[in-house]
Amino acid sequence: MLPESSREENVYMAKLAEQAERYEEMVEFMEKVTKTLDVEELTVEERNLLSVAYKNVIGARRASWRIISSIEQKEESRGNEDHVATIKEYRSKIESELSKICDGILNLLELHLIPSASSAESKVFYLKMKGDYHRYLAEFKTGAERKEAAENTLLAYKSAQDIASAELAPTHPIKLGLALNFSVFYYEILNSPDRACNLAKQAFDEAIAELDTLGEESYKDSTLIMQLLRDNLTLWTSDITVSLSLSLSLSLCACGSVCLSLSVHTCTKMCAYYIYIYMYVYKIYLCGI
Repeated sequence: MLPESSREENVYMAKLAEQAERYEEMVEFMEKVTKTLDVEELTVEERNLLSVAYKNVIGARRASWRIISSIEQKEESRGNEDHVATIKEYRSKIESELSKICDGILNLLELHLIPSASSAESKVFYLKMKGDYHRYLAEFKTGAERKEAAENTLLAYKSAQDIASAELAPTHPIKLGLALNFSVFYYEILNSPDRACNLAKQAFDEAIAELDTLGEESYKDSTLIMQLLRDNLTLWTSDITVSLSLSLSLSLCACGSVCLSLSVHTCTKMCAYYIYIYMYVYKIYLCGI
């Protein structure tokens, strides 16, 4: 019998699986790493590998579910009952896969990751992750199961928000990512555009106020999430025809780009990322990734 792979070997294999885009195997390797932990928490690198693995595995199924659900609606409108029955059966298969994936990561979070988290950053990261996967369940569950998933999502996000508000800077990418996903939950799952807009706007405004203090190591991630927050606000407020001031002062920089009216140093850095961020965000909205 071969000896059990070491933590380092499993991490290395997870990286190989990521490069090969074999995300199911990447999940397996990172699950082995997680389950061998006693009281020690994952490193930042390991934490990110686990997140990427599950995000890709769940993301493919979520995209499939949306496509199949859209086709199902079209066939129902055309009265093609035979096709609808076939599609429903296929959708059910995808939903079973979604449930299995969500249950897997939620068990890891409850039994290993959240209990071993010691830093505020780790706690927020894992509680946000817990909220995310309960939210993914709420996207396709119905009735009492949907209600339970939504309640679990809200509890996890609020717990993460409490810690983030007390311990993390407004510009911290994990805190901004939490605000982004929490606001999406309010908008898409709870059908509460007002709360979604208020949460997103507050997070954006607080980050803008401290953008000058943002370090180079997280600048790209933070400004990208801020752009997503602002674009969601634009989209949501246009949908509900509500005028919300974003508390922004726009001006033209020497480069000709429209940037946030901040210090010259910050504005210059914003220009460097502006086109990249805009095109990335545009791709997200077009492709639904």
